[in-house]
Amino acid sequence: MSDTTPAVERMDGPVKHTHIGGQAVLEGVMMRGKYNWAVAVRTPDGSIHVEEHDLHSAAASRAWMRKPIIRGVVALVETLALAMKAFTVSASLAGETEDEQLSAGEVTFSLVMGVGLAVGLFIVLPAILTNLFVGQATDRPFIWNVVDGLLRVVAFFVYIWAISRMKDIQRVFAYHGAEHKVIHAYEHGLPLEPRIIQRWSTQHMRCGTSFLLMVMVVAILVFSLVPVKAIATSWGIDNRYVVLALVILSRIILMPLVAGIAYEITVKWAGTHSESPLVKVLLWPGLQLQRMTTREPDDAMIEVAVAAVMPVIERERREETGKGPETAGDGSALGSARGPGEAPEPLADGPIPA
Repeated sequence: MSDTTPAVERMDGPVKHTHIGGQAVLEGVMMRGKYNWAVAVRTPDGSIHVEEHDLHSAAASRAWMRKPIIRGVVALVETLALAMKAFTVSASLAGETEDEQLSAGEVTFSLVMGVGLAVGLFIVLPAILTNLFVGQATDRPFIWNVVDGLLRVVAFFVYIWAISRMKDIQRVFAYHGAEHKVIHAYEHGLPLEPRIIQRWSTQHMRCGTSFLLMVMVVAILVFSLVPVKAIATSWGIDNRYVVLALVILSRIILMPLVAGIAYEITVKWAGTHSESPLVKVLLWPGLQLQRMTTREPDDAMIEVAVAAVMPVIERERREETGKGPETAGDGSALGSARGPGEAPEPLADGPIPA
């Protein structure tokens, strides 16, 4: 029996990888492209608030920041900064009352506390437990690093499982799934309509969840190469607690290198070779982990994700045709809002090449 699905709606067409990506925020989605970023938030009255801002990257005028490994570190720092801005916007709009809406200071404090929690939970705690059960890091360094790495992965899984039980986080995870579905449809050149977008999976190769899991794996390899015993001996350190502090400090210092390597693997390589059998095998664990960090979104969430990506797509079209930004270029918000259930015009043509 022949397939009667219109060609414009086929899911088996060629994939044109894009650099456009995003993240879920409170009751919304943020999308980022080459020139701008936009955030769309479903407000308590049911409308969709959309803001578009110019994107200013330090790497644009500094060639050395675009070198392998370094560009991953720069991308990570800029992503964290952009996440703070996007969460500030969503937190100020998503709550029904002023008490439920967070200020910029509260969002900043929450993100700083989150970074501190990540360091404590994924670096300090595994090191302390490994030191307790295996012994000093200088005694059996290989075993020590393997156990430390496995405990870090376990802590990561437990953390994801724990927060996934929270109702508010489940909604964020559903918006996460909406973001992935929209990117899938866009990469396949399909119309950005809910009925078509909903056919796609909530999993994506370039997801930050896969990146974080790859960070865990790369960390085991990188940390195993640190000659802790030689350093401790040369500095005359033999106290186990001082050695432990040295190990923890070395891990914190090396995290940018670990993140840079993970970025090259999951984003620059795997993100542009998603059809490769090797990539599918390598990133399979990360894709399975996304079953925990994404949920199936409803059509209203899909509409929000589309509302976020459209200003990014339209801006890149204008830049490629030489028309430039629609606004004065000062990064000011569009200030647009769409009524309940009103989606932007669907994208019917192919995706813009990265």
